Formats: sequence, structure tokens, C-alpha cells
Amino acid sequence: MSEIDNLQKADGIEENKLIIDNDDTTENKSSELNETTPVETPQVNGDETSSEVTETVNENSPEQKEEEEEIEASENEDVINEIEESNAEDAEDEGNKERHSIEVKEYDKMSLESLAIELEKLVKNEKIQAIKSPVNDINNEFKTKFQALLDEKKTEFLNDGGNEIDFYYSSPIQKRFKTAYKEYRNKLNEHYKSLEKNLKQNLTDKLEIIEELKGLLSVEENINTTYKHFKELQEKWRNTGPIPRDKYNNAWNSYHHHVERFYDFLHLNRDLRDLDFKHNLDKKLKIIERAEELAQDDNVMRSFRELQELHKMWKEELGPVGREHREGIWERFKVATKIINDKRQVYYKEIDKVYEKNLENKLEIIANIDVINAQESSSHSSWQKKIKEIEALRNNFFNAGKVPIKVNEATWAKFKDSVRTFNKKKNAFYKGLKKEQFENLKKKLELIKIAEDNKESEDVEVTTALMKKIQSDWKKIGHVPRRDSDKIWKQFKTACNYYFDKLHSKRNAANHEQVDAYNKKQELLSSLKELSLSGEKDKDLSTIKEQIEKWKSIGRVPNDKRYIEGKFNKSLDGLFSNLKMDKNEVEMIKYENKLENLNRTDNDNRNLDNERSFIRKKIDEVKGQINQLENNLQFFTNVDDENPLVKEVHNNIKTHKQALTLWKTKLTKIKELY
Repeated sequence: MSEIDNLQKADGIEENKLIIDNDDTTENKSSELNETTPVETPQVNGDETSSEVTETVNENSPEQKEEEEEIEASENEDVINEIEESNAEDAEDEGNKERHSIEVKEYDKMSLESLAIELEKLVKNEKIQAIKSPVNDINNEFKTKFQALLDEKKTEFLNDGGNEIDFYYSSPIQKRFKTAYKEYRNKLNEHYKSLEKNLKQNLTDKLEIIEELKGLLSVEENINTTYKHFKELQEKWRNTGPIPRDKYNNAWNSYHHHVERFYDFLHLNRDLRDLDFKHNLDKKLKIIERAEELAQDDNVMRSFRELQELHKMWKEELGPVGREHREGIWERFKVATKIINDKRQVYYKEIDKVYEKNLENKLEIIANIDVINAQESSSHSSWQKKIKEIEALRNNFFNAGKVPIKVNEATWAKFKDSVRTFNKKKNAFYKGLKKEQFENLKKKLELIKIAEDNKESEDVEVTTALMKKIQSDWKKIGHVPRRDSDKIWKQFKTACNYYFDKLHSKRNAANHEQVDAYNKKQELLSSLKELSLSGEKDKDLSTIKEQIEKWKSIGRVPNDKRYIEGKFNKSLDGLFSNLKMDKNEVEMIKYENKLENLNRTDNDNRNLDNERSFIRKKIDEVKGQINQLENNLQFFTNVDDENPLVKEVHNNIKTHKQALTLWKTKLTKIKELY
């Protein structure tokens, strides 16, 4: 074997290929965490195999995929996608390091306004190529929450009687978010255009470096000068940025081929070769020491990301070491790498447990929504209670955290289906309620017309009863559409109040007259106590009747003062007692006065009807008593009429017959008034 081993055997046995999982973000979804895919960089002309530094970006959530509406997508979307695919194998995104310093916040707990503000800050303050993942998360969360708000506004619109085809809702926050997102897309577009240009220029520069490497072997100059030129070309290669992905392998293979040829050329100068090996060994030992430190670090993802950078340095920036060190340092580097990789797998398994618990919570929330959907409700209050319960469950669902990606879409679809089922049932109820409310509105408008048509009526008895009835009917009808409720109630109340205010005004005037009549009757009652009779029956009778006429002419007294009528009758009894008149005759004089008062009361026949019913009842009672007494006489057939018991029965029969005659006379007087 030659003194200078070829590069295929440099730094370790060819079969010992280092494996590192490909990732650069803690927000990867659970299936990506469960299944790590080893990524190996193609082995070119012998250098040890190292992992490729690539980027894994969160895909859109089901919330975005479901009914997604693009927010001002770039006109050059297809071009951007092609550029993303054509980036170099490593460092294809210059913001690779910066993205890991961006704080990942709990976007699911932010309001719509907070999400818009956060997007504006990222677009303004961070490198555009470093914010793809958080912007996607913010965009997804904003769409989900805005759609939920849109559903609520639509439901309110429909519940207020609107037609679905007429619904439109716009929000200043939505416009603000769209503006920020459009700015992000424009900046990203410009970045990728610039990146494409840089990739092509970098390829040109690297091909020129390869050509210069070729020329080193034919240059006739001092070996030290040539070696210095070689090291400058290596440094220039390392400092040249990424190139198109499809050109990467060919350029890399060509570069290392000519580097190998130069090392073969250097076998003539062992000192320079050994110096280069020593430099590479020192650098690689430092890389190993740092990897071993990272293996002890508790921040797993930070350690993994830095390990990616160490592998890039090992592969891109350093050449081979002496044969006696190659296998040892490579094995040592692999051990540290494996420790970090294993810790990362454990970390992801723990995340999987959290995601599984989140899934349990979300499924329980969906089950609770289904329970509410199964409950029957037939009142507005019960539906309002349900709406609050569903809103609380929706918030709990959004705050429950992420679930494994393999069930993410299915879980979201199941949740959305349950919520839609609730909304359909709720909307069906309120549509029916709206129909009922419109029927109620028609009924109440009819009552308003009745009230307005009769508010000027002077027929107190009929109209008062009618007004009270329609007020009672109004209370029984039920709810009307909210936008009409206050208006029609004011109309109805105004019409009813107009009538009753007018009625009360008249009654107040009448009450004043009745109080005045009471005072006058008090004066007349006092004067009767001092009235002196002449002793002549006809003359005194005429005097008493004059007092009765005066009393009647004064008019009605308030209902709570009608006891004065009894006092007047008692005074009349005292006056009549001095006339030695027939008792029934006196009673009829007083009764005629009573009937006249009854006939004036409320201008209706209710009091006369009651009096007639009372007298008929008394007539029936007296007749029954007479029949009973006459039946009792049959037990005294062999007894003399002078027997005290028989005599008493005959007297009772006579008294009852006189009373019967009086009651019949009163009934006749009542009939004369009809």
C-alpha cells in the first residue's frame, strides 16, 4: 500500500457509516417521531459517511386542509416549490440556525388579534427563510379560529331570521392578518428567487475551483507554494454556498477526486502531508469532545441540532487524518452520536405519550358533544344552556394540545362532524321557533288592531271587558321575533293605556261627585234626627216621603260609603213608627227607595238581577215553611183548635203568608223596572 492511503480508506472503515435521524424542529408530528428515517450522505471517494443536514417542516393541520381558503398565495408558488426541491444537500436554507432560536409559542391559546400581531412581528423582525414553521402554525390556527367565529356569526344571523344566501361577515383582524401573510409570501418569493440565483452562481464558482485543482498538478512551482494554493482552494470551496441539489453529487465527487489526486501528488513531500493530517486530527478531536459534551446535555433537541452542525464540519471542512487514528476517532464520534440519537428517540416517545393523552381528552370531549346531541330540547332556555356547554367543550378541544399525526385528521373530522350535528339540530329548532314567532306576531298585530279600534269607545261595560280579555290573550301568545318585540309591545300598551286612562279620568270625576253626595247625605241624615212630625198621618207621611225624595236626588255615594243607606233606613223606621201605619206598607215605601238606588248602580241590571234572585229564593223558602206547618196540622186532627200548640201553628202560618205577600209584592215592583 502507498504511503498516502487513498481517500476511500481515510478516517475509518468504509462500512462503518454514521446514521443520524433527519430533523430540525421540536414541532414534528407524532408519526415522524415514532418512525425515524436514517439519512446517509453519499460516500464520495472515501471520506467517512456523515449525516445530511436537512429540514423537516410541519405539514398543514387538518384544520387548514378542511375547507381551506388560500390567503393571498404567491403568483410564483410553483417556482418556489421547484426551488425548494433544488436546494443543496446541506444548508439549503440559510436560516437553518436562526429558526431554532425563534421561540415557539402556544398559538392555540392565542386570540385572533394576538395571532395577527405575532405574524406581523415574525415577518418584520426575523429572516424570512427561518419562520416557515411558525408561520404555518399561526396560519392554521388563525383559519381554525376564524372559521369557528364565522360559524357563530352565521348561526346568529340565521337565528335572527336572515337567509343563508345573504350572510356576509368581514373582520378588521382578518384583513390585518391577510396583509401580514401576503407580505410574508412576497418576501419568501423574493428569497427563493435570490436563492436560485445564488445556487447557480455557487455552482459556477465551485466548478472553477475544481478546474483550478486540476491545474495544480501541472504547475511548475515550489511545492510549498502549490500546497498553500491548494489550502486556499479548499477554504474557498468551504466558503462557497450551496448549489442546486441535482448538481451536488457530481460536483462533490469531482472535487474529492481531484483532492485525492493532489494528496497522491503530495506523497513526495511527507512533511506537508503529516502537517495536514495533524491539523485535521486536532480539529476532529475537538469536534468529538464537543459531541461528547452534547451527549451529556439534557436539552436533547438543542444537542441534536448542534450535532448536525458538527457532522457537517467533519464532512465539509476537514480532510483525512493519519491511518493510525482513523478508526479510533471515527468510533468515538459514532458513540457520542448514538447516545444523542438514542436520547432523542426517548424524548420523542415521551412526546408520543403526551399526544396519546391529548387524544384521549379530545375523544372524551367529542363523546360529551355527542351526548348533548342525543338530548331532546324543546325550549329556548334549554338550547341556550346547550350552546354554552358546547362552546365550553369547543374551547377545551382547542386547548387540549396536539395528537398523533396519524389520527389528527380523523380526530378533527370527528370533532367537526359532532359540532355540525349540534348546529344542524340547533338551527332546525330555531327555524321552527322563528316560524312560530312569526305566527305569534300575526296574532299580536290582530290584538293591536282591536285595541286601537276600541280605544275611543264609550261603551264602558263592553269595552273594558274586551280590553282586559285581549291583555290576557297577549300574555298567552308567546314570543315574537326579537326585532319586533319592543315595537309592537309599545303599540299595544299605548292603545290600552289610552283607553284605561280615559276611563279612569271619568271615574275619578265620578268619584268626586260621589264623595260630595256622601257629604250631603250625611247632612240630611243629621237633619232627620231633628225632624218633628205633626201627628197627622197623611201630613207626616208626605213629609217623610219628601225626605226620601231628597235623599234619592242627591245621588250615589262611593262603594265603601254605602253603609249610609242602612243608617237612613233605620232613621225612617223611627219616623214611620210614629205614624201607626201598616208594617208592609212602610216596608214597601223603603223598598221602593232601595230599588231606585239599585237601578242606578253602574247603569246595568246586575244588581236588580241579584235582588230578583234573592226575593225568589225567599218566596220559595217561605212557601216551603208554610207547607211544612200545614203538614204539621194533620197530626192534630182530633185536637181542638183552641189547643195552644194548634193555635201557635195557625199563627205561624198566618205570619208566613203575610211575609209571602210582602215578598211577592217586592218581586212585582222589581218586574216593573225591567
